[in-house]
Order: sequence, then structure tokens, then C-alpha cells
Amino acid sequence: MALPEFKLLRPRTVTEAIAFLHRHEGEIQICAGGTDIVPSMKQRLFTPKYLLDIRAIEGLERVRVTPGIGMELGATTTLSAIEDSEFVRRNYPVLREAVLTVASPILRNMGTIGGNICLDTRCLWYNQSLQWRKSCGFCIKKDGDLCHVAPGGKKCWAAFSADTPAALLCLGAEINIASPTGFRRIPLKDLYTNDGMARIKLASNELLTSIYLPESSAGWTGAYMKLRLRGSIDYPLAGVAVALKLGKGKVVEDARAAITGVNPAPHLIPDVANALIGRPVSEHLGAVVGELASRVAKPLTTSLLTPEYRREMIKVFAKRAVVKAGQGSS
Repeated sequence: MALPEFKLLRPRTVTEAIAFLHRHEGEIQICAGGTDIVPSMKQRLFTPKYLLDIRAIEGLERVRVTPGIGMELGATTTLSAIEDSEFVRRNYPVLREAVLTVASPILRNMGTIGGNICLDTRCLWYNQSLQWRKSCGFCIKKDGDLCHVAPGGKKCWAAFSADTPAALLCLGAEINIASPTGFRRIPLKDLYTNDGMARIKLASNELLTSIYLPESSAGWTGAYMKLRLRGSIDYPLAGVAVALKLGKGKVVEDARAAITGVNPAPHLIPDVANALIGRPVSEHLGAVVGELASRVAKPLTTSLLTPEYRREMIKVFAKRAVVKAGQGSS
């Protein structure tokens, strides 16, 4: 499949990028690594008149560690750069584990952390060629008014299918967003809408510029488990991230868990800290977290695997991730 015709714009500064986004609002898409937007354009899911290549913007690839504050990752930092970072391996292991499962080494060389955070939601009825979608009458997310997953409903249930956001949620990450009126910094958890269509609270003239990992979560052990059809390349059909702060005797002092791939947004799991704090990790506590995670998971028929199986695997992976993180694995 060939790409539709478009004009490529290559800003050198954030200010110039925002000006392009504002000037061509409604006719422009952002491209960083291009590993998701380019295939989607070939499928005619997006047909922008302008494509904004942000890779040349000065500072967006910056990785900076500030003692007492934490780590800053520029939005165009490649996933392979995070994978190769010794600082990330030692201090934020759950993020490295999630990054290692993304696609393949070649795609991680191109894909960026900002792009993974802002990834489009996916569905069996949406991520198809134009001819395939036309034969089914299209869907509510693109060109149609019917949700094939939940007929009669007006909400899109396409699943958010990125790996790193679950890990970043466990680390309490924040993000910086540029707009025509300046910058704002928000918790990553506030970016997502849980709607498969308008998946993130990012206006069409705004740009994600950086991600912050607080020093307070540095040194937490972590684990990430992912369900997919193949051992590489594939998006998560269910994913669980767990991060634990362990004290003396590997007793849990704080804990977070998050899921991805089964809802229109990644979600932190409520009550995980209450279930684990003050206790050494055990398989029983892992099973408790699994039950908590399965209550939040709402998979529907957005993939080739059944919703029942994906929900059950959320439970299984949550238990395994807790046990692994409790062993102090990094």
C-alpha cells in the first residue's frame, strides 16, 4: 500500500512546531519515529495534508538526570536509548522491562517514548485496509457510526495498546506539554480519557515535549508481563506492570500496578498499595493483586483473542509480576 500525498514539515524548535500545528490545525499529523503513523497512513486511517517531523527539534531527544529531582526523557528519545541506559536499568527497571517487549530491535531504534505514550488505540475492526473497512460499513472510530464491538453504543472501545505507559504510571511519571499559550506539566495518568476515539487530552495544536520520572520512585523493583500472539513485534493484547519499594527483609513499603491492552486507556490498579504494604511478597498476595487487576480490565472483542482469556491472563500476569518484583529482580 502506498502513502497518500502529503507535505513534510521539519521544524527546528518547539515554537516553530507549535506554529505549524496551529496554522494547519485539522490537516496535520505529528511524526516522530513513524513506526505507527506511517502504516496507519498506508491504511488510510489518517490522510493529513501535512506531516510534522519533530525529530530535528533541538532538545527533544535530551536525557537528563538531576540529583534530588529525577530523570527527564525528551519525547523523541528512542526506545532503544532507554533500553541501553544503565541508569534506567538500575533505577527504573520496570520501564526497561516494558521497553524490551516493544516491537523489535529495529523498530525500537526508530520508535520514541513520546510516540509510545501517545499511541493510537487499536481494534480488529479499525486497523485494516480501506477496502476491508469499507466492506464492513466502517466503524464508529473512522468513517462510520457503528461500533462492531458494542453494537448500539456510542463509545469507541478500541484498546490502548502501548507497553511503556503502564510502567510509567507505576513510576508516577509526569509529562510536559507545549501549546500556543505556553507549557503545562501534568501527571501522565491525567493524559488519558478511556475513550477509544479521543484517547488523550492533547489538543490538535499541542505537543508532548518531555517525560519526568521522579527520584522518589528510583530504585523500586519492577516487572512487566505481556500477552501477544507472537514472541516479538506484536502489540500487547494484555499487559501488566508492577513496581515495588522494598525495605528490610524485602517487606513492601509502597507499591503500584497498572494494566494496558485491555481498556481504551492504561489504568493504575486501585488498592494495590493497601494490599501489599507491610508484608513480604508471596504468591497469595500476588493473587490478590491479580483479582484487583481483573476487576479493572474490560477487554472486548477488539482482537483475535477472546475477552475472557485476556481478562484471565491479566490476573495471571499480575500475580507473576508481583512475585518477580518481590524477589528484587531488576
